Amino acid sequence: MVSFPEITLGGYMAKHERAAAFGGSDGHAYSCAMYLADEPDALGRFGGALLFIRWDDAGANPAGHVETDFLVWGATKEEATSRLGGLSLFDVKAALDEAIRARPEGW
Repeated sequence: MVSFPEITLGGYMAKHERAAAFGGSDGHAYSCAMYLADEPDALGRFGGALLFIRWDDAGANPAGHVETDFLVWGATKEEATSRLGGLSLFDVKAALDEAIRARPEGW
C-alpha cells in the first residue's frame, strides 16, 4: 500500500479517516470521493475521476453533485486509485471549481 503525505487526497483521507471536504466556488460545501471505471477502456486502462457531493446549507443532507472527467489512468484499478490518491489537495480543489463551472445552466 502506498503512503501519501497529508497534502494529497489519499494522505488526507488516510490520516483523517474521512472524505476530504472543500468549499466550492459557488459557496456550497462539498465532500470528495474517488470514482473508478468498472471496466478498462479499449487500451486496457482504468480511468479515475473525482465525485464531489454538494451538501445542503445545514451540512446534513446531500443536495447534488458534480464530477470530473477521468483525470488519471492506470493498468489496474489499484494503480488508478493510487494516482488519484497522489493528487494534491490544491489540484483537487481546482478540479472541483472546474466541475462547478462546467455544470449545466439551471443546476
